[in-house]
Amino acid sequence: QVPLVESGGGSVEAGGSLRLSCATSGNIFGINVMGWYRQVAGKQRELVASIAPGGRTNAANSVKGRFTISRDNAENTMYLQMNSLKPEDTAVYFCYLYGKVTRDSPWSDYWGQGTQVTVFS
Repeated sequence: QVPLVESGGGSVEAGGSLRLSCATSGNIFGINVMGWYRQVAGKQRELVASIAPGGRTNAANSVKGRFTISRDNAENTMYLQMNSLKPEDTAVYFCYLYGKVTRDSPWSDYWGQGTQVTVFS
């Protein structure tokens, strides 16, 4: 298991900004894709943005132009800069990575525990 530690959630007024961070707290041999998902109670978890090892990014249409995903491969850390936040961005945000713990272990999905983001108008 690879513990993922998220930070940076909180409450902010509409139009404001937050920056989420996700760090691996244990040793990990390799990381492929990293990403952020979000989930509202009673709804399916949805992709917010993802980033490949080389830096290529993908983002949901609802956040394009407002959210920026980035990663530090040397530190195995990922960030989500969220600007111009809207009430509909309110959700629990989860960190995700596709990686392997050792050279011989399989590639697997790993998730953080989630951090609450609340945007009020």
